[in-house]
Amino acid sequence: MKRKLQSLLLIFLITGTFAEGVKAQNLNISFLLDLSDRIDPKKNPGIYQRDLQYIKSVQKAFVNQIKGKKILLLKDQMQVFFNPLPNIPNIDQLSEQLKVEFNPKTSKNDFLNIDRVYNQNPAKIYQSAIKDHNYVGSDIWRFFKSNVQLYCIKPAHRNILVILTDGYMYHKTSIMQVGGKSSYITADYLSTKKLVTANYQKIMKQNNLGFIAFPYNLKELEILVLGINPSVKNPYEEDVIKQYWGDWFKAMRVKKFELLTNDLPSALEPVITNFINGKP
Repeated sequence: MKRKLQSLLLIFLITGTFAEGVKAQNLNISFLLDLSDRIDPKKNPGIYQRDLQYIKSVQKAFVNQIKGKKILLLKDQMQVFFNPLPNIPNIDQLSEQLKVEFNPKTSKNDFLNIDRVYNQNPAKIYQSAIKDHNYVGSDIWRFFKSNVQLYCIKPAHRNILVILTDGYMYHKTSIMQVGGKSSYITADYLSTKKLVTANYQKIMKQNNLGFIAFPYNLKELEILVLGINPSVKNPYEEDVIKQYWGDWFKAMRVKKFELLTNDLPSALEPVITNFINGKP
């Protein structure tokens, strides 16, 4: 009887370890794109091109990861989200094509197709928004409130959400304050709160400042924020923005997060790759 129990325990440990290994290998990567006027070439030259390169860096890291897996273990996916949906021709079709899934039946053409789709479709989306000057904004706060758990977390996967934004959070349909907490921050808002000096952390603590968080346990979600672009008028703006985001993620128990300032894609690519690969 003792030997039987030992054998059962050994099988449990082996299968359990194997399951954890497979779980760690299965990637579920989601993009949340901020198509507000931050991508306007006249307002912020070069920003949208950098966004496209950041997307490409994530896509390359994703493909390299799944190419290193055995075919029978393929169970990976990647998709793109917006909130609200941009008023762009064929946005449904473009978004659907950006949702890619890999499984044991995946062919070589599927691997080739992901390169083509992720080269063409994001550029079409950004260029359409810029051409029409139809910047519907980005409601990141409401996406977390209503969609992040439903859209971005898949069981038995390593779930990664990549957010492309300048770090400010504002949408006309989501302007709320509860005590010192708010659903938004802008450069002017931070200035009115006197978060312009080295003692910004003390001010935030005293006034209970931060984003309104939700009672979620996002322990199965990792978040990579790319493109933070603070105002140069306030030397502490970057620190304050990162404090807001970091406190917000911690309040929602996000498993792991990285907040990266807008920089050359060549400089950030190794950092992005390491994050997708799960390296410290």
